Amino acid sequence: MLQCKRVVNEALSTVDFVAPDDRVVFRTCEREQSRVVFQMGTSDAERALAVARLVENDVAGIDVNMGCPKEYSTKGGMGAALLSDPDKIEKILSTLVKGTQRPVTCKIRILPSLEDTLSLVKRIERTGIAAIAVHGRKREERPQHPVSCEAIKAVAETLSIPVIANGGSHDHIQGYLDIEDFRQATAASSVMVARAAMWNPSIFLKEGPRPLEEVMQKYIRYAVQYDNHYTNTKYCLCQMLREQLESPQGRLLHAAQSSQEICEAFGLGAFYEETTRELDARRAKLLARSPEEVEEPAEDTSGIIKMAVKFDRRAYSPQITPKMCLLEWCRREKLAQPVYETVQRPLDRLFCSVVTVAEQKYQSTLWDKSKKLAEQAAAIVCLRSQGLPEGRLREEGPSLHKRKREAPDQDTGDPRAQEPVMPGELCKKPFLALASGKESPLEGW
Repeated sequence: MLQCKRVVNEALSTVDFVAPDDRVVFRTCEREQSRVVFQMGTSDAERALAVARLVENDVAGIDVNMGCPKEYSTKGGMGAALLSDPDKIEKILSTLVKGTQRPVTCKIRILPSLEDTLSLVKRIERTGIAAIAVHGRKREERPQHPVSCEAIKAVAETLSIPVIANGGSHDHIQGYLDIEDFRQATAASSVMVARAAMWNPSIFLKEGPRPLEEVMQKYIRYAVQYDNHYTNTKYCLCQMLREQLESPQGRLLHAAQSSQEICEAFGLGAFYEETTRELDARRAKLLARSPEEVEEPAEDTSGIIKMAVKFDRRAYSPQITPKMCLLEWCRREKLAQPVYETVQRPLDRLFCSVVTVAEQKYQSTLWDKSKKLAEQAAAIVCLRSQGLPEGRLREEGPSLHKRKREAPDQDTGDPRAQEPVMPGELCKKPFLALASGKESPLEGW
């Protein structure tokens, strides 16, 4: 997050925090502003404050995760690793409380002894935080271990600030009424629900949960409308399906490699096409309104061979891509290897690539959502111009020498595309229905 820039995305009506590699690390919108709490993993007070100041005008609160037991968090001194360093905890929270305009909270796990846990939470309370969430398990325990309502209750009875009970999804929370039962069992002010809410977000409806199929379709629609990266969408849907992952629909989801394929697996192919057209039209309108913001390739485009093509990975062999075919051809012809020059438009952050082969430039006129996809499209233009095989399925052509494949030629608008974001990583947002107006977050269920 420290590397991110805050970008207003007019096409989506969102605020994006974008890393230098164009990955959207955090996306929110005006409607969420009074609801969403930004949770960070950190081991350094000043860095934490820098991030808090970056996002504080777009969120309702700042939270520090001091309970995540996963290695990707603890090996950097974050998450549950902080529980063994009370001095660092105090410095981080005190710095945030003094330096940010938003309420500051933290989430912890219980320590091996109740005495140590109570000593820690009293020290945390003195930093001036607004509330504390307590996951009723120890650092080494997992969801299959029973949550300690007694430990959370002891914390709640000791502190004067609100205590948020966490960890009840596996043992206690199956439906809406169970949330209140868990709160009463822990004497907490409120309850934090994570996995149960991910399994079925409609658990927060007083009238009872909605059918999973309805929930999943609604989630997919929001994911497409707000350009959620497909790996994150896929991960959440897999969590919803759970024991149904081996069903025909589950297998289709498992095989999906794009938002379009996810939509097709759930009978939303037409919705995807329509929404994509609307977003493209919106972006085109914005570009037409602000032509000075369009960044075209810097070099003189005269003499560039152009075609309107896109790279659709479903049309190609998994082992062979147009870039690989072009590189192999250049080697056989004893030509210098292809050189790709890629630019990005600031307004919609789409990419266009120009490839140079034997002093001739080739370019697709269609802009794409990732640098790698744009490069593949440029390679296709070159190959088709030369009448060469491009690796399409059932296409006959000279076989390529086996070689280690380059970094997967997938849509990597998010570097974590190869590994879906896991719960507890970097930041968490509750399920919110994103739409116009000021209705309840559950409006429409």
